Amino acid sequence: MTVRLPHKGPLWRAAAVMALLVSGSGLSGCADMSDSMSTAFADPAKYDLYECKQLETERKSLATRAAELQGLIAKADTGVAGPVIAELAYRNEYLSVRGQARFAEQAWQRNKCHDTPPAAAAPAAPAPTPAKDKPRHSQGRSGEAIY
Repeated sequence: MTVRLPHKGPLWRAAAVMALLVSGSGLSGCADMSDSMSTAFADPAKYDLYECKQLETERKSLATRAAELQGLIAKADTGVAGPVIAELAYRNEYLSVRGQARFAEQAWQRNKCHDTPPAAAAPAAPAPTPAKDKPRHSQGRSGEAIY
């Protein structure tokens, strides 16, 4: 069924756009960031066979991606239609990443993993010794030294 609105000019168009923006901003609060909602977008068995080393890198990459998506959502919220854009473009992936991070954390705790300590700083390389001979150079047309 097709709904046809009478063509009354820009006033109808502006009203339709405003109605969409208001409904979009009103619905943006519906996607609550509760744990049950975020885990609905992730596979609970994905990390069952991961070892601690794999879980550690996965947890770090998921935390980085979640922070990146959160920044993109915050940036999109500053625009005129930002909440709608943020919901459409980033919210589902953000929920998925949060769910994956939760399941990775559960597997991390179940496996009793520990963070690896940061690597000790490598010893500094010895400083190069100065050359015995002076480098040869000549002067160019403008009087600058050419090496």
